[in-house]
Amino acid sequence: MERERPAGGPIVLGFTAGGFRVGETAYPALLMTIEEAMAWTPPALDALTIDDLAPILTPVPEFVLIGTGATLARPPAALVKALDDRGIGIEAMDSRAAARAWGVLRSEGRGIAAALLPL
Repeated sequence: MERERPAGGPIVLGFTAGGFRVGETAYPALLMTIEEAMAWTPPALDALTIDDLAPILTPVPEFVLIGTGATLARPPAALVKALDDRGIGIEAMDSRAAARAWGVLRSEGRGIAAALLPL
């Protein structure tokens, strides 16, 4: 009997001075789908739009984890509405918590995406 199922796709393995470690690569900011991790140059959180998340919205995820940086902050209302209009949920938390939640949710096989702003 296995206690934990291995998660498919990229997993944040730790945090470094350079940001998030996925495999042997450190990303200051990161977009993730169930299949890949991508370097990202995000705008400030209050300027974040659905266009900034376009690379992780196909295929349509169940919801998007938004890592808001070093502390929890609200994503822009227009972004929340734009995702909701597409039937995509959004869950905001600080970026470290979002990276940890990603691993747990992926081990459950959830079809999610993530956008992690710099720590």
